[in-house]
Amino acid sequence: MTGVSGAGGVPLPTRHRLTNKQTDFKMAADSDPESEVFEITDFTTASEWERFVSRIEEVLNNWKLIGSTARDPLEKGEFTSGVWEEKSDEISFADYKFSITHHYLKQEYLTDKEIKEESEEDALPEAMQDLLSMSNDFPPRAHCLVRWYGLREFVIIAPAASNDAVISESKCNLLLSSISIALGNTGCQVTLFVQIQQKSRRMYVGACEGPGVRTDFEMVHLRKVPNQYHHLSGLLDIFKSKIGCPLTPLPPINFDALVGGEVGGLEFGKLPFGACEDPISELHLATTWPHLTEGIIVDNDVYSDLDAVQAPQWSVRVRKADNPQCLLGDFLTEFFKLCRRKESTDELLGRSAFEDETKESTDISQALQKLTEPTTVHMPRLSTMSNMVHSARKRMHRHRRVEESPISNEVLNSILIFLFPDAAGDVSNAKRSTSRGSNIATFEEESYSLYCQFKSAPSDSLTYKLSLCLCMVNFYHGGMRGVAHLWQEFVLEMRYRLENNYLVPGLATGAPDLKCCLLHQKLQMLNCCIERKKARDDGRKQTAENALGDSMERKVSNSKVTPECLNNKGETSQQKSWDSWSDSEDEFFECLSDTEELQDGDMKEEAAKGEEKDGGKKDTHKWRPEGRLHQHGNLTLIRTGDPLYIPVTQEPAPMTEDLLEEQSEVLAKLGTSAEGAHLRARMQSACLLSDMESFKAANPGCCLEDFVRWYSPRDYIEEEFTDETGDKVLRGELSARMKIPGNMWVEAWETAKSIPARRQRRLFDDTREAEKVLHYLVGLKPADLTRHLLPCILHAALLKVKEEESMEDIPSVRKIIQQIIAHASKLLRYSNPDIKKLEEIIGQIIASEAIIARSRSLQAKFGIQKCEKEEEREELERFVSQLLEQPEVPVIGAGRGPTGSIIYKLFVNAQRTATLTPIDDEPRKPDSSDEHRSSSGTVSEFPPPTGREIILRTSAPRPAPYSKSLPQRMYCVMLKDDFRLAGAFSSDTSFF
Repeated sequence: MTGVSGAGGVPLPTRHRLTNKQTDFKMAADSDPESEVFEITDFTTASEWERFVSRIEEVLNNWKLIGSTARDPLEKGEFTSGVWEEKSDEISFADYKFSITHHYLKQEYLTDKEIKEESEEDALPEAMQDLLSMSNDFPPRAHCLVRWYGLREFVIIAPAASNDAVISESKCNLLLSSISIALGNTGCQVTLFVQIQQKSRRMYVGACEGPGVRTDFEMVHLRKVPNQYHHLSGLLDIFKSKIGCPLTPLPPINFDALVGGEVGGLEFGKLPFGACEDPISELHLATTWPHLTEGIIVDNDVYSDLDAVQAPQWSVRVRKADNPQCLLGDFLTEFFKLCRRKESTDELLGRSAFEDETKESTDISQALQKLTEPTTVHMPRLSTMSNMVHSARKRMHRHRRVEESPISNEVLNSILIFLFPDAAGDVSNAKRSTSRGSNIATFEEESYSLYCQFKSAPSDSLTYKLSLCLCMVNFYHGGMRGVAHLWQEFVLEMRYRLENNYLVPGLATGAPDLKCCLLHQKLQMLNCCIERKKARDDGRKQTAENALGDSMERKVSNSKVTPECLNNKGETSQQKSWDSWSDSEDEFFECLSDTEELQDGDMKEEAAKGEEKDGGKKDTHKWRPEGRLHQHGNLTLIRTGDPLYIPVTQEPAPMTEDLLEEQSEVLAKLGTSAEGAHLRARMQSACLLSDMESFKAANPGCCLEDFVRWYSPRDYIEEEFTDETGDKVLRGELSARMKIPGNMWVEAWETAKSIPARRQRRLFDDTREAEKVLHYLVGLKPADLTRHLLPCILHAALLKVKEEESMEDIPSVRKIIQQIIAHASKLLRYSNPDIKKLEEIIGQIIASEAIIARSRSLQAKFGIQKCEKEEEREELERFVSQLLEQPEVPVIGAGRGPTGSIIYKLFVNAQRTATLTPIDDEPRKPDSSDEHRSSSGTVSEFPPPTGREIILRTSAPRPAPYSKSLPQRMYCVMLKDDFRLAGAFSSDTSFF
């Protein structure tokens, strides 16, 4: 015999065989008749089985599972609270692939010094010690082998494909032989299991070997429980016969009972919350008798001491309903589905209702006549909601009958009044409700401050309310067609407000807030346009009234106007504030028709230039200053010494983020050439040029240095020096960057004319921008609208979850909320967030709602609100909180405590319901009188157990009486359609 090293340097048992094979031969004329042919075949190469064993040994070496290991003894509950890890590899037997997986509880290993101090000569492998451990019986959450055998570390070899199975007995024995050889060759003391039969049956056989000892792990699995093994006495007979010797200790016995549990107006602007069905499907009660010995109790087919009510230990676990239907989750899910739709509003509702009816009834001649005839300023008073939407509804009903509308008139009017409270009949009530809403919004903003992180909108804004209404309409009033209908009405309302100068409520004044969503910015932009238009129309109306008053006064007095009156009128006109006349002549000057005033401005500009040539000696006071706001401190003009006045300037044009992006793209396309850079600077200096012209009109005789002193003081440097007379004086000059040749400020100053802001071309064309916003709103499809408002809906949903959680105080929900905020804050920064990631956020919100619903269901079941004693109430609240956070919770006082009494009543009522017994009286509390109900023949009110789990363990010599005493263990589970025995029987391999 010879040996050959296999993979990993492990010697393999090999064979050397000489084959004497006589072959056919034929005689030849010149051949030896005695000649024979011999063939020699060498069998020294390893077989497939030997390679398989070698591969197992190699994996065990790589995972460092060779030899003995030592760790601290298991602590109580460590299987549940500890961290389990696993690692896998793949091995093959010929072409048949297996997966090998190492499962282990993460623990610190003892050092060599600690091992020497605690080591004994006859120390058993760690797996055998775990068989007798009583600190982790029946772990609520663990691998099935951990529950059956109490092991903290083991290796499983199973077929790699999910549909493969090792069924034949010969293959099972071959695998057992393989792991036995691998354990013997490597000295590994970790238990190796082989999965046999179909994977759904969870059948395992295995072995564990140590110095002179071996434990075989066997299993029996049946569909029905044999009659003789329904009770503890029959199971003890099996255990004793397997060990082959009498027993003195009896293992702990576990009794597990299961029973199902029972539990039993939407407003605009508020999302619904709560479960539509009971999120708790079952309540599991486990009653335990630990550490009993044989002879203490009796359990057979005639009599049983195992009464669940009298068990010393109770523990409860909750079986949660799979994906319970919850209102908030349904709202979010249905609204999110709109993002994937492609229909337009016209496709959903028919012909567009945004078209004005006058466009269909008038021809081109009437349009020209309308342009040429004088216009009168009509300022309607604030109308009621019915008047406000009358014209829009009239246009819509021409294309769609009332009965075909997805939203009824009553609901639609309620929504519009909620969105636009200023259109209600009682304006004072609307103002009060608006103020209350702002106070609530302030509180929410201080409490949550989420809209900036989510890029949504403030919780009291119109955009936020619109998102809630659309979500409700989508769920209750017509789905996508209802959303399109409400959006159509909303856009018609926006146009009505623009045409009649009604500001949009629920929007902050000023430029669009770039921290909010784009739709909110568009509505803010529209409000800016309405505000400018309203100010301009008010100015025109005031001018017309003044002119009419002057005319009437002339007719009544029948006298000539004196120069003094003209001067007084000029002073009055000059004193009008910017807010009163706004840019009332903007449209007039955009048409370039006021040639006289333009010529007047050119004359003043030429006079100013002539004055500069003459060194400022000419008198400039004959040019009347215009557009002064107020004097700028003690500053005076450098050349004339007159006070320097701050001019009335145009406000910069407000811009939304999409306009800013477009502007950035246009500027970037100009390139980096000198011409492109110059053009870019010209485009960016429109506001600067306007301010220079206003400054020149307010300060005749000024120079660039005067403008810089007001506009950019850092670019005007003053130094102190001593003149010829010895006095200290200040002398200033422009900064270095202002003196660079080709500086844009210098070019703009030379180009700027002396024109006050009210006669300049508008920097912000509110008419054009308003039409652009309305065109943008009209073009939005319901899917686009949903994407715009999704941050607002997520914001509202999270606020709702936080509000509900604050009443329950659930740590796991608070943790989920923090994860949602962190995740959504990163995701919603972009204009087109990932749809799949948004689904994950919605899933987290739904999970939070389900947890809160389970908490409330358990509180109702345990009657926490009805509990009068403070101590009992705190105990029940703590118990319910633990049920949500932990897989299984012990009941303090078992069946005799306050919590146990409530559980007892729940199970008794369930039993009465199952047996159709009327629940007319209150179930009595469990006491000692229930102890022998089974022996007296009385039917117990407590339901029978749905299953039993029993652990039998002892330490006994095996296989002979003089063998070493080793751990023996058998796990039994008896359910209605399942019977399993999992035994671990140790043998002494040295002295047998």
